[in-house]
Amino acid sequence: MDTFGTIQKLGHEQLVLCHDPSCGYRGIIAIHDTTLGPALGGTRFWNYASTDEAITDALRLARGMTYKSACAGINLGGGKSVIIGDNKRADREALFRAHGRFIQTLGGRYITAEDVGTSPEDMEFVRLETDHVSGLMGYSGDPSPVTGYGVYKGMKAAAKWRWGNDSLADRAVAVQGAGKVAYYLCQHLHAEGARIIITDIDADKARRIVTEMGATSVAPDTIYDQPADIYAPCALGATINDDTIPRLKVEIVAGGANNQLAEPRHGDVLEQKGIAYAPDYVINAGGVINVYGELHHWPEQRARKKAGEIYDSIYRIFQIAREERIPTYRAADRLAEQRIAAVAGLDRMWMGGGRK
Repeated sequence: MDTFGTIQKLGHEQLVLCHDPSCGYRGIIAIHDTTLGPALGGTRFWNYASTDEAITDALRLARGMTYKSACAGINLGGGKSVIIGDNKRADREALFRAHGRFIQTLGGRYITAEDVGTSPEDMEFVRLETDHVSGLMGYSGDPSPVTGYGVYKGMKAAAKWRWGNDSLADRAVAVQGAGKVAYYLCQHLHAEGARIIITDIDADKARRIVTEMGATSVAPDTIYDQPADIYAPCALGATINDDTIPRLKVEIVAGGANNQLAEPRHGDVLEQKGIAYAPDYVINAGGVINVYGELHHWPEQRARKKAGEIYDSIYRIFQIAREERIPTYRAADRLAEQRIAAVAGLDRMWMGGGRK
């Protein structure tokens, strides 16, 4: 892997490789862009097949966080960290305290929170070593409820664009992944009367949604073949790829996963097939909104209301795409890049308080 070439291509500012042999900690922290503010992004704990795979994931996720915050209209940059290993391990204190120490060395350039494979309890261990952590117990905590709500609202906006009506009653939604975000998304879908098709590599998680919400469970690899109105990727990324696109029998792709397109060109392929795509980092911005609210002491209702604005953001992206005759993923990128460029281009002024 040409690491410096990849960093240059994607526009990252910094990549930090971290190691503490005493507890088997191997971590990667990626900072993409801090034009709008400190880089915020959760810590993902995953058993990656290789270091290159972990670095690639961290870099892509960090870039997505920059664009996510920019489109959400909040003053944060993009970052991400990953820990390589078994996220089921029980002895977590030393591991996450080591992670916190490395975050502390960055002096506030990067703020972390929970992500796949981590929890608010893990973030409490991180907090023992650094103040640059959010998503804590007793504060905003788990951002999944707000993220799931934002995905639901974005899905309704995509439905309105596609069908002229944002009702999801009796619509079939194929949800890949039954984790926390998917669970809260399915609660909203069930309440509105949607028909849910669910899958997960963890059968117990899928079974919970079947039991509580009357969903139909299918084998993980068959989710792409289900006749449905909407495909909602809510697990790991890159499930929109050369193998899966020909199998999709849906009119909309709208879900909570990050990096849903295996490559940008797959957004073009969806466009060519007439499938409406709600860009991932816009529709799943509820999590970063929730964390931003915690950092600025927002009441819970304000964060939820802000996440509800994802409806308008998604609809606006579809409008831009039509007006400029570009795929929606390019329209979202353009919206984010315009905001970053506008702030980066501001002239510096003497603020009178010694702030630099």
